[in-house]
Amino acid sequence: MTPQLVGIIGMLSLLVLIFIRVPVAVALAVVGTVGYAAIEGWDKALIIVGTTPFEVASGYALSVVPLFILMGQVTSKAGMSAKMFKASKSIFNGFRGSEAMATIGACAGFGAICGSSLATAATMSQVAIPEMRQCGYDDRLSAGVVAAGGTLGILVPPSIIFVIYAIVAQQSLLKLFAAGLVPAALLTAFYLVTVLVVIKVFPSWARGEETLPWRERLRHLANLWEIAFLFGLSIGGMYLGWFSPTEGAAIGAFTAIGLAMATGRLTLAGLWGCALRAVQTTAMLLFIVIGAYVFSYFTVLTQVPTALVAWVRDMGLSPLAVMATLVMIYIVLGCFLDGIGMILVTVPIFFPLVIENGFDPVWFGVMLVVVIEIGLIHPPLGMNLFVIRAQVADISLKAIYLGILPFLVAQGLLIVLLLFFPQLALWLPDHLYAH
Repeated sequence: MTPQLVGIIGMLSLLVLIFIRVPVAVALAVVGTVGYAAIEGWDKALIIVGTTPFEVASGYALSVVPLFILMGQVTSKAGMSAKMFKASKSIFNGFRGSEAMATIGACAGFGAICGSSLATAATMSQVAIPEMRQCGYDDRLSAGVVAAGGTLGILVPPSIIFVIYAIVAQQSLLKLFAAGLVPAALLTAFYLVTVLVVIKVFPSWARGEETLPWRERLRHLANLWEIAFLFGLSIGGMYLGWFSPTEGAAIGAFTAIGLAMATGRLTLAGLWGCALRAVQTTAMLLFIVIGAYVFSYFTVLTQVPTALVAWVRDMGLSPLAVMATLVMIYIVLGCFLDGIGMILVTVPIFFPLVIENGFDPVWFGVMLVVVIEIGLIHPPLGMNLFVIRAQVADISLKAIYLGILPFLVAQGLLIVLLLFFPQLALWLPDHLYAH
């Protein structure tokens, strides 16, 4: 049996294991180990299995992950999401559907200090949905804006997904963070327009809002100083070259803890809980990355990526057709695979194809994150949808599915724009890091 045939069998086996709900980390490690042994023998396979965990866990690049996760846990515990929602509400106050638009704005802002789509969706479900219900919003719109807004958490820096992609594809994390800013702003704007269109088509889904006095609006906006300071110090400091991404994450986590404890919104017991959840999440991610490294060694050994590049070259497809095909593959994979799993499974295989067709790897990282966002909210998996269902149990999945459909159009529009105008993602990193 040739190495390439073993590789194809291994990849199909991986998809089957994931489809039957074997944990991604286990599926990657098992297929990678057995596949490597089938080609090189068990002695060499066991050496890979024995050395990879230490190699991954001791890697400096991954040290940024637990720090950003801890910062997100602390800011959530300290109630900064509620402040973000009230401030966003003050901006859109007076418009019909202002609560829904405020949810989108708050998700974008909270994503800037959280970095996780699922955490953003879970937090804003508790903050925004009860208030929208109190104001008479239809559950379909309430759930839709939270699910869609939650996806902004992985496009707005700092983003854990960008960190994982930077490690797997060996790209600059700072360039990826910068590349995500303009698409994140565009997607936020598209979501806001979507809310207006939905309310126009279904006026009973929302009601007019009472106008708040300017003094109250300014008070809510002033409460954003903590979030602005935290983002400006940690992320802004990275762009200004004051410190590296890991140093910025450490400063961000330390500052978040200091602000939360100084204002009395975080106790030592609360800090212990945040640290414990950060460790648990980090351990889960590390297990997945370790499995992915084992699988990637197997993938390189099979030469499947090289064969794939040659096969596509022989077909004579245009670069645009190749990328459109990859986008469709990722959308299908999103039906049963989470975002981190998609990156770890597919990037080692597809990345050579992306480079061969002349696409910028930083641009591809942004495109990949946008497509992963679609996977987070489209049926039947849609992790954000199930997170909302878990937080607000009396909203039916049917209502959540119906509510999210208009926002999928907004994401599709962003994909088209990125395909035809790659500078939307590349302009800012090129401008900041032109040498």
